[in-house]
Amino acid sequence: MAELTGAQWRKSTRSSSNGGACVEVADNLHGVVLVRDTKDRDGGTLTFGPAQWAQFVAFTKGR
Repeated sequence: MAELTGAQWRKSTRSSSNGGACVEVADNLHGVVLVRDTKDRDGGTLTFGPAQWAQFVAFTKGR
Protein backbone atom coordinates (compact mmCIF):
# COMPACT_ATOMS: atom_id res chain seq x y z
CA MET A 1 0.00 0.00 0.00
CA ALA A 2 1.31 3.42 -0.94
CA GLU A 3 1.87 6.11 1.69
CA LEU A 4 -1.22 8.32 1.46
CA THR A 5 -0.45 11.02 4.04
CA GLY A 6 1.02 13.34 1.41
CA ALA A 7 -2.17 13.41 -0.67
CA GLN A 8 -3.01 16.86 -2.00
CA TRP A 9 -6.77 16.95 -2.52
CA ARG A 10 -8.55 19.11 -5.07
CA LYS A 11 -12.26 19.41 -5.72
CA SER A 12 -13.45 18.17 -9.08
CA THR A 13 -14.33 20.89 -11.57
CA ARG A 14 -17.47 18.85 -12.35
CA SER A 15 -18.70 18.99 -8.76
CA SER A 16 -21.84 20.99 -8.15
CA SER A 17 -21.70 24.17 -6.09
CA ASN A 18 -24.90 23.49 -4.15
CA GLY A 19 -23.39 20.98 -1.70
CA GLY A 20 -24.59 18.03 -3.73
CA ALA A 21 -22.48 15.58 -5.71
CA CYS A 22 -18.92 16.61 -4.92
CA VAL A 23 -15.76 14.59 -5.12
CA GLU A 24 -12.12 15.32 -4.42
CA VAL A 25 -9.18 13.81 -6.25
CA ALA A 26 -5.57 13.42 -5.16
CA ASP A 27 -3.32 12.60 -8.10
CA ASN A 28 0.02 13.78 -6.74
CA LEU A 29 1.10 10.41 -5.29
CA HIS A 30 3.28 7.97 -7.20
CA GLY A 31 1.33 5.08 -8.70
CA VAL A 32 -2.13 5.88 -7.27
CA VAL A 33 -5.04 8.26 -7.75
CA LEU A 34 -7.38 8.73 -4.79
CA VAL A 35 -11.03 9.78 -4.88
CA ARG A 36 -13.29 10.67 -1.93
CA ASP A 37 -16.64 12.26 -1.16
CA THR A 38 -16.29 15.86 0.06
CA LYS A 39 -19.30 15.44 2.36
CA ASP A 40 -17.80 12.36 4.07
CA ARG A 41 -14.03 12.67 3.87
CA ASP A 42 -13.50 10.01 6.54
CA GLY A 43 -16.01 7.63 4.95
CA GLY A 44 -13.58 5.91 2.64
CA THR A 45 -11.33 6.48 -0.33
CA LEU A 46 -11.35 4.84 -3.74
CA THR A 47 -7.89 3.99 -5.06
CA PHE A 48 -7.14 3.74 -8.76
CA GLY A 49 -3.99 2.97 -10.70
CA PRO A 50 -2.98 5.73 -13.12
CA ALA A 51 -4.05 3.71 -16.19
CA GLN A 52 -7.44 2.86 -14.69
CA TRP A 53 -7.99 6.51 -13.71
CA ALA A 54 -7.13 7.65 -17.24
CA GLN A 55 -9.66 5.16 -18.64
CA PHE A 56 -12.34 6.36 -16.23
CA VAL A 57 -11.75 10.02 -17.10
CA ALA A 58 -11.78 9.27 -20.84
CA PHE A 59 -15.03 7.33 -20.46
CA THR A 60 -16.75 10.09 -18.48
CA LYS A 61 -15.61 12.80 -20.90
CA GLY A 62 -17.27 10.84 -23.70
CA ARG A 63 -20.67 10.93 -21.99
